[in-house]
Amino acid sequence: MKIGPKYKIAKRLGASVFEKTQTQKFALAQERSARSKPRGRGATEYGKQLLEKQKVRMTYGLSEKQFSNYVAEAMATHGANPSEVLHKLLEIRLDNVVYRLGLAPTRRAARQMVSHGHVTVNGVKTTIPSRRMHVGDKVAVREGSKNRVPFEGAADRLNEFKRGSWLSFDGKTMSGSIDGAPSMEVTDTAGDLISVVSFYSR
Repeated sequence: MKIGPKYKIAKRLGASVFEKTQTQKFALAQERSARSKPRGRGATEYGKQLLEKQKVRMTYGLSEKQFSNYVAEAMATHGANPSEVLHKLLEIRLDNVVYRLGLAPTRRAARQMVSHGHVTVNGVKTTIPSRRMHVGDKVAVREGSKNRVPFEGAADRLNEFKRGSWLSFDGKTMSGSIDGAPSMEVTDTAGDLISVVSFYSR
């Protein structure tokens, strides 16, 4: 997905959308920029919801079509909170799970890692970043990829990586498993998903 200039987008949506902008230097630049801007009328409710939608979509690296399909599925789920369902749908994508396990430094890198065939699911190589994962699934670095540069000497680093309670990982085998469903209470969210659902409900 072509996303355009990251620093320009991050200035509008917030540093959290890209890992490369989550630095003290960027934060200081944002603070200086905010002080120099003249005060005007606040953003409308629609504008705030649009901003949250773009923030979440960019964080997960999804096209508008992909993202709107996830939202539509979440809103069509009866008897459940749409924002919680949306959060789960985004978190259980394979590329996000690879990122959450610590195997890749960014979701973009995780997507590339999967696309290049470095990851297996339940022992079978897969190249589909959007693959939906389930409780009990095993994710691992493909045996032939363990000697590649990104994984050399990574066992200790990966064992110390802080990951959600819904995931477990074994640095010796370079494999992890999904032990439960991701929860909004224990997983950092990319933005206000309630506002996102409201935006698409218009």
